[in-house]
This record gives sequence, structure tokens and C-alpha cells, in this order.
Amino acid sequence: MRKYVAIIGDLVDSKRILNRKTVQQKLKQALTNINEKYAPDIAAKFTITLGDEFQGLLNNKSKIIQIINELEIAMLPNETRFGIGIGDISTEIIFDNSSEIDGSAYHRARKMIETIEQRKSQYPKIDSHIMICTNDTPSSIDDLINSTFTVCTALKSKWTERQKEIIQAYFVNEQNQYKTASALGIGQPSVNKALNNAKFYAYLSAIKTVNSFLNQ
Repeated sequence: MRKYVAIIGDLVDSKRILNRKTVQQKLKQALTNINEKYAPDIAAKFTITLGDEFQGLLNNKSKIIQIINELEIAMLPNETRFGIGIGDISTEIIFDNSSEIDGSAYHRARKMIETIEQRKSQYPKIDSHIMICTNDTPSSIDDLINSTFTVCTALKSKWTERQKEIIQAYFVNEQNQYKTASALGIGQPSVNKALNNAKFYAYLSAIKTVNSFLNQ
């Protein structure tokens, strides 16, 4: 049976966001950009389903990490969390309304979102904003990937507001330090220093490794 990838996401502590309407518009635009950029990989487009929660369905695993990373960066300084489920779809796939689609892929993604919330309250020192589930029984592969996601979350938790601003600009400007510096009106050494202090390249290496593994 064909395997799909369901992604369910939401904004962390969304009720505490002061400019909630502005942030929601920002989220809508970010999802629109993803739907356009990754159209060939999307089975059901990413849409907001409830409050600040959103979901979408992918045809394959090849773009999971790119999509999540781009959404995370686009929503900075607000934090976003994601549950990823890989499995089957047992209903008709409706491209414009993913909330009407069901199957193990969505069940597993939902389970991961719930697990993230539970872990946050039970184990505040083992926090993670991304979790994946590929099977209904515990998997060592899932454990390995989720451990990497936990390390990534730990790295991101140390980013200052200024570092988040520079990292966001870095992605907008084709991951080029000189273009980022020009866009922000600062020197390239300042960009380089901010990225290094944020351990950004260690973070980037980790998510690229997960991406390569998922694509095997």
C-alpha cells in the first residue's frame, strides 16, 4: 500500500502571542508559499484547520525536512512544532481540504503532536518541537530521528532574537552571508559571528543528515 506523509503543525504558546492576527496572516502566507513551491510533492495542500493549527499531506518523503525547516524559519521569532506521520490514507484525498482526509499517516502525525505536548509538561528538560512516527509499534529508526530532532530543538532554544532575525534573513537571501549582511545593513563578519554563536551550522548539518536518511 502506498505511503503518504501527513504533517500537522501549530504555533507554540499561540494564546500568549500579542499580535496574534498579524502572526496568523504570516502563517497563511507561509503555507501559501509552501503550497506553490512544493506543488508536485503535495497530495493535499497545507491549510489552517483550527486556530493556529495547520496540516498538509505529501506524496513522498523527499521534501519533509525542507518544508518543515522553511516553515520554522518563516515563522520566527514565533516557535512552531510539527508532528510527522508516515502511513496510508483510507479515505478519498481532497486536495483543497486535508481536514476531511483520514488514515494512519494522520493518526501518527496527531500522536506525535500530542506526545510533544506531553513531553513538554512531563520532561521539560527533554523538549522537542518535531517528532516523527512511521509505524504503530516502537521503532529504533524513529527513536534515532526523534533524538536528532530533540538536539535541534535544544540548539534553537538558545538562539537570541537577533540571531533568529539574522538566520531568517540568511534563508531569505539564498543562504549567502554577503547578501544577508547587505539586506540587514551590517557587515558580513557580523553575520558570520551570529551564525557561529548560534551553532547554526551544527543545526543545519543535523537536519540535512535526517533528510538524507529519510530519502534513502
